[in-house]
Amino acid sequence: MILINLLPHREEKRQLRKRAFFSALVASFLLGFLIVGVWYTVLQQLTSVQEARNSFLKDETNKLQEQIRDIANLRTEIEALNARKKAVEDLQTDRNMPVHLLDELVRQTPEGVYLSTIKQTGQVVAITGIAQTNERVSEFLRNTLYNSPWLEKPELIEIKSVTAAGINREQRRLFDFSMRVTLKRPQAAAPTAGAVPAPNAAATPAKPS
Repeated sequence: MILINLLPHREEKRQLRKRAFFSALVASFLLGFLIVGVWYTVLQQLTSVQEARNSFLKDETNKLQEQIRDIANLRTEIEALNARKKAVEDLQTDRNMPVHLLDELVRQTPEGVYLSTIKQTGQVVAITGIAQTNERVSEFLRNTLYNSPWLEKPELIEIKSVTAAGINREQRRLFDFSMRVTLKRPQAAAPTAGAVPAPNAAATPAKPS
């Protein structure tokens, strides 16, 4: 007995392939959607972690900047305090400077030199006087340059010969001179002692031998 299939088997196979293709297409779409969803979730987590790190870094940066501003303000306050401290120390040390100046001029002025005016402007002292000879003026300059712990940088401004009446109305030749000298501060003058002396004990510096 011979069986003959009269059904449209080619159409049925075509429908089966078609359903298989659409099923594979739907499965691929679902798989792609799942992959995209997983990647998006991972990306969101990474973004959240990075944003948290950025927020932490920003907060720490703000704290650091605040600390830097505090340090800068503290440094400014310290500098201001040091400036005020130095001003007070300068006032305390400068009040004895005229005493040191007069004492040192007495020590370093040689015989035959007579001082007529002494004028101090800051640390510079202008001196005028009369000397018996040029050599006396030179000796005075050398003394203030080499032998004085309180005076430095002597500079002769002018010296000129004058005639003055002496005893028994005799005419004597003298030398009228003017000079400048710089007065040292106590911390820069004669650092022979390790400690700073008290004000009443530092009235007269020891003359170097």
